[in-house]
Amino acid sequence: MRVFYDWASKEWFSHSGASLGSNLLPLKSSDRETEQRPLSFELSSNHHNAGPVIGILTGKGKDNTLAGNGPLFKALQKEILQNKGVSFVFTAEDIEENSVSGYIYLPEHDKWIQACCPLPHLVYNRVPFRKLEQTDSFNEAFLFFKELNIPFFNPGFLDKYEVCQLFLDHPYLQKYIPDTILVTGDSELKNFIGKHRDIYLKPIQGAKGKGIYRLSQLDGKKLTMAGIMHSFSFSCFESFWNEWSLQVTGKPYLAQKAISPAKLDGKRFDFRILAHFGNGEYRVTGIGIRLAQDQDITTHIPNGGIMVPYEKVQTKEHDEFINMAVAEAGKLLKKEKGFFGEFSMDAGLTDKGRYVIYELNAKPMSFDETSIETKRIQELTRLFFNMAGF
Repeated sequence: MRVFYDWASKEWFSHSGASLGSNLLPLKSSDRETEQRPLSFELSSNHHNAGPVIGILTGKGKDNTLAGNGPLFKALQKEILQNKGVSFVFTAEDIEENSVSGYIYLPEHDKWIQACCPLPHLVYNRVPFRKLEQTDSFNEAFLFFKELNIPFFNPGFLDKYEVCQLFLDHPYLQKYIPDTILVTGDSELKNFIGKHRDIYLKPIQGAKGKGIYRLSQLDGKKLTMAGIMHSFSFSCFESFWNEWSLQVTGKPYLAQKAISPAKLDGKRFDFRILAHFGNGEYRVTGIGIRLAQDQDITTHIPNGGIMVPYEKVQTKEHDEFINMAVAEAGKLLKKEKGFFGEFSMDAGLTDKGRYVIYELNAKPMSFDETSIETKRIQELTRLFFNMAGF
């Protein structure tokens, strides 16, 4: 079914007299020539309802322009269009009672246009900042779509410590979580570093390896603290706490036992795993390996890590662990935190061959492996269409 958008009147038209979007916006019939309607879309039809119309929820940056993963939004629109659907990007402030002021990407012109869009059949939450998910406008938008029974895909960012606690209560996943505590004061952390000698300090709401430190207690009382860029030494725990207490209590941090990692070519490596929901279960979409280089605090590429094909380390045991971990973690998230159609998992391997799960990410960044990112776009589009009823 071909539908048209008139820039001047901000209205949607069709030759077939159907409706558009989840609010069944009536499409005005038009006998004017198609070329007078420069914006036209070939959409699917479900009981004379054109779609699917996919809303991608994002936010605005400091300069009041749209923020978020632009390349992902563009790639999704291309794939959605090819499958006879359409998407638009919007913010919580753009919602009206029966419409949304959104931005539609036009691949053939490589530009965005603002349009008065119908209510979407599904909302994909890609709000880029945690603080935006704590605003009244976001909460109102979430409730608005919930009351209308419009699927809201990925309810929000995940808290690292909450996820650890969920895993520690899970019969299969608990053994893959290193000993972990929430940093609330000096005595608890002092006991923890005394017990393990080698720990990580991680911001609970951090991303991309930012703010992670490795704290090690040497013989005697001395401590060393290594970050991605800098290292520090302290004569004793009290000396460390006097200097860093505001940092690790000012925003929530967790402390986690450090592992002795397995190595590839003499360097630490981690698994980066992408997963999607389909046919009633969570399945692996792609696996990438990240190899540390100048430092082994984190293997993230922005911090100097490099890509390695999974095939270089692949074993039957790795496959079995990753498939199990993804399936169980997805079910656990869905049960405890709401429906997550996609997530990524960071996992590792010790030098003793024991698997470790570090964290889950509710809003994965784009994967640097082109094949994985391409499959991701396809999986998301398939899921959008299924959940939207098309």
